[in-house]
Amino acid sequence: MPTTELITPLLAEKAINSRLTCMPIESLPLTQCVGGTLRENIYAERDQPPFDRVTMDGIAGDSETWRHGVRRFAIQATQAAGAAPLTLAHKDRVIEVMTGAMLPIGCDCVVPIEQVVLTDGYATLQTTAVMTAYHNVHRRGTDSRQGSLLLSSGTSLRAPEIAVAASAGMARIRVSSQPAIMVISTGDELIEPGEPIADYQIRRSNAYAVAATLRQRGFMRIGDDHILDDEASLRERLALHLTTHEVLVLSGGVSMGRFDLVPKVLQQVGVREVFHRIAQRPGKPMWFGVGPSGQAVFGLPGNPVSTLVCLIRYVVPAISAAMGTNQRPPERLALASPVSFHAPLAYFLPVAIEHDDWGRPWAIPRQPNGSGDFLSLADTDGFVELPPGPNTYPKGFVTSLYRW
Repeated sequence: MPTTELITPLLAEKAINSRLTCMPIESLPLTQCVGGTLRENIYAERDQPPFDRVTMDGIAGDSETWRHGVRRFAIQATQAAGAAPLTLAHKDRVIEVMTGAMLPIGCDCVVPIEQVVLTDGYATLQTTAVMTAYHNVHRRGTDSRQGSLLLSSGTSLRAPEIAVAASAGMARIRVSSQPAIMVISTGDELIEPGEPIADYQIRRSNAYAVAATLRQRGFMRIGDDHILDDEASLRERLALHLTTHEVLVLSGGVSMGRFDLVPKVLQQVGVREVFHRIAQRPGKPMWFGVGPSGQAVFGLPGNPVSTLVCLIRYVVPAISAAMGTNQRPPERLALASPVSFHAPLAYFLPVAIEHDDWGRPWAIPRQPNGSGDFLSLADTDGFVELPPGPNTYPKGFVTSLYRW
């Protein structure tokens, strides 16, 4: 049930997550899955490596012969990568091998070509050369065995995970469908970049920051709309967006002013309020509700710093959770200097990350000039979450970091 009381950031997070509708699953070609969330387990198709694999260009031979003092060998043949394995005919011979090739049958080691002199069909080992058993050989099955679990459902698919899926022979994999997200800014004062602007107007920047943040995290089905502070227009457009999108992210119109119409209109179009206002600074007026078909509707405050903080702290994790993505705890970082805060609210403080002479990272406070000072966020790395005041948090105080 909605409440007029301020709730904590943790309770807001729990309230959002408990009302999420999980995204459906679809099967896509592997090339279209980067940035997605895996929704099946992937197992090894065969041993990895699937054979004893040569790791250096050179010669392959029998290490026992080398231990008996033989240093000069006749070159029997060449073993290329991608070819069936040759068989060593005699222990006083070697086979020239290429990186990635199967280790020839009868051979148990590889000497790099840099340690060999090749002349007239013979290979002579340099004095520094060593032929020990399985030297420069990646043994079969040492990375994984056939049938072993390689990737778990919920894994975020980056380049390494895509490579793992390809190695398992997966031409298609099951992933979460991308939610359709509508980014909506409200306000008569907002003017698009590039358009003529009056002294009493401001540029429409929040929507660009919200869309950039979402795309940066792999969400690509993003729409954009700007609605004036008119109740009838808001009602018509929000009702339309609810029929075509799973997530609505609004900025502006959620505070207590005469023209802050968003909460009222959202309820008119069937969105049930879950909470309105969080005990935090900035971003206190944030609103969250659930649409008639389970749509997640986030009403972010219009001040730019508040918009970004709430987006990173609540919206991005919520969309990821709805896609079944395994959630990682926030990074932890120490303050580089003391911070005093007097309000009984959680404090989200922008920071830059710098490293000291020992390579240790520190959070350098970058206090903005109010929640409208988005210019100060340039060259910062994110924000830290400090407990409610009044308190002075000393240098070295460790807390959660959220990156832009």
